[in-house]
Amino acid sequence: MNPLDRLSALFEKFPGIGPRQAGRFVQHVVRASPSVRNEFISALQEIDTQVRQCPSCMRIHSGSRDLCNICDNARRDTSTLAVVAIDADILALERSGTYKGLYFVLGGTIALTSEKMNGLHMRQLFDSIPTRVEKGLREIILAFPANPEGDATAVRIKEELTPVVGENCRITTLGRGLSTGSELEYADVDTLRNALVNRK
Repeated sequence: MNPLDRLSALFEKFPGIGPRQAGRFVQHVVRASPSVRNEFISALQEIDTQVRQCPSCMRIHSGSRDLCNICDNARRDTSTLAVVAIDADILALERSGTYKGLYFVLGGTIALTSEKMNGLHMRQLFDSIPTRVEKGLREIILAFPANPEGDATAVRIKEELTPVVGENCRITTLGRGLSTGSELEYADVDTLRNALVNRK
């Protein structure tokens, strides 16, 4: 396979990228100056040395510390934990300016076709809850996309966690300020703010 086809095939592996978009990316890279290409190569190489997964929330972050800047922030509200599907959902909720608690990134949602949970951080989440409750956790917000997969994931987690937390901690879901089928990362600030305020 020649370098152009190889690069195009790599771009096609990105979520939501088809052959035509991959081809446009390749043409952009080819027409870019050598300095821009070298900067791109350098950024990719730095991922191996400067990017890590936070052991507390499973979020991907860059920096010298193991904990991400949210988990390491003593001013965050440790009484609330928002469980989200992907890292981008954290950025969306942070933009709302409403939520000040901690997060946990599940790594996706349960696929309805197979109900497989490969790659999801379910066990890490469940194992962390007793310690979090001891440290003052009082609410777990299941902040998943408003679609069948998100709903199924919320139901599964609630069933597993309810016996663990008992009456010490309530488990809520986002209010339906989000329209059915919507992804958190694309929702506007006001919609997310309403979804948080109206959680139940």
